[in-house]
Amino acid sequence: MLFALFYVIAITILALHFTGFLGRHNLEWLVLVLAVAVFPAVIYL
Repeated sequence: MLFALFYVIAITILALHFTGFLGRHNLEWLVLVLAVAVFPAVIYL
């Protein structure tokens, strides 16, 4: 369940990034937080 929730949040953050919403509201740091959250899984696999 948590894994599915993570995917929903990640897709939402990416959609908001590509629409420019994060840039307008000075929330681009969320993309970096998402990248840091995914990084350990990429190294592990």
